[in-house]
Amino acid sequence: MRLPLPLPAGAAARPCYAFAMAEHPQTILVIEDDPAVGEALVEGIGTEGYRVHWETTGGGGVSFARDHSPQLIVLDVRLPDGNGFDFCRQIRQLGLRQPILMLTVQSDQMDKVLGLEMGADDYLTKPYHLRELIARIRSLLRRAYGEFASTEADVLYAGDLTIDRTRATVTRDGRSLNLTPTEFRLLVFLAQHPGQVFSRGQLIENVWGSDADFYDDKTVSVHVRRLREKIEHEPSNPSVILTVPGIGYRLAT
Repeated sequence: MRLPLPLPAGAAARPCYAFAMAEHPQTILVIEDDPAVGEALVEGIGTEGYRVHWETTGGGGVSFARDHSPQLIVLDVRLPDGNGFDFCRQIRQLGLRQPILMLTVQSDQMDKVLGLEMGADDYLTKPYHLRELIARIRSLLRRAYGEFASTEADVLYAGDLTIDRTRATVTRDGRSLNLTPTEFRLLVFLAQHPGQVFSRGQLIENVWGSDADFYDDKTVSVHVRRLREKIEHEPSNPSVILTVPGIGYRLAT
């Protein structure tokens, strides 16, 4: 099944509503102004057993995310009240760390990079198969919450950072750093192997796992840059995550 392209400008939008089933506790927030795409997403995601809430504006989506903390957000780039990239940034500025999957009709590589830099975890171009969308949602939820659900206390250290895998937190001097789930997993993996050099391909395989085919080297570079901006004292002169020219990255010992 391919989801439809947006309807022509002026098409009537349907009001927001929720589709709920009991099998899964996860709530998926869909922010999409096009009624045909929105209905298809609500039905397609909902039939997989997830609880789905649909908002037709970016402002409404940000408010719902702030007040209800859904487990995952599907965010369209083109919205009637603003740019999806800006709303993605607003969500991250609120301190919300749940995975964000951005949707767009554009295939420009720079759009993908911009979305990741604003804090998105994944990116999908319309039109796309519903099966791929569901696979990406499952992957993001598994990476964000399956890893964090461990009951075993597991604290790692990287420089002056304390990484608590049980609570999914990273702190410095008692102050929590606001990482996305993908950034957290990337830091955890490097912290588990201090000093070891990993290529971008190896990081994709180990951090993104069985869904590695969805991602490329650019994805790794963007996430490393964003992670450095949050954990390094001087991101332009990193001391925690080091670049190994021509190979990849390693965590400083």
